[in-house]
Parts: sequence; structure tokens; C-alpha cells
Amino acid sequence: MSAPDPPGFTLLLEVILGLLTLAMALVFLRLLRGPTAPDRVVALDTMGVLTLGMTAVYSVYTREPHLLRVAAGIALISFLGTVAVARYLERVKAG
Repeated sequence: MSAPDPPGFTLLLEVILGLLTLAMALVFLRLLRGPTAPDRVVALDTMGVLTLGMTAVYSVYTREPHLLRVAAGIALISFLGTVAVARYLERVKAG
């Protein structure tokens, strides 16, 4: 059995999820508008970080610790994707 949540804890998690969703929408607009490729790469990386945060908060909200493994996978894929795109942009810029 787990200890009961402190008063207002569930509401706090719901507010955090809402704010992360709002941040995701704003970053998505930056991804669409650009204006440059590096801006889009930063926006895409930020979306990965926000997805990671949303998954972690949702894991606490639902008391499902196995979702933290999913969050670790998201972090790894996001990091590798950012490195790959950065290397590609560097080659395009140099070549």
C-alpha cells in the first residue's frame, strides 16, 4: 500500500500537465514558423523534453512507475535525433 497523497497534490499534477501541454502548443508554433533550420531543431528538441516531462508527471499522476522506462526511452531517442539533425545541418552548412 502506498501513502495517501497530500491535499491538493492531484490538482497540482493536473495543473502541471496543463502547463506542459500549453508549452507544447507554443513550441509547436515555433517549429512551424521557424524561421531557420536551427530554430526548428531547438523546437523539436524542446518538444522531446516536454514529452519527457509530461510522461514523468503522468507516471506520478497514475502511479504507474513503468512509464518512467518509457520516459527514459523518449530521452534517448530525443537526444540521438537532435545529434543526428545537428550533424546533418553542420554538413549542409560546410558543404
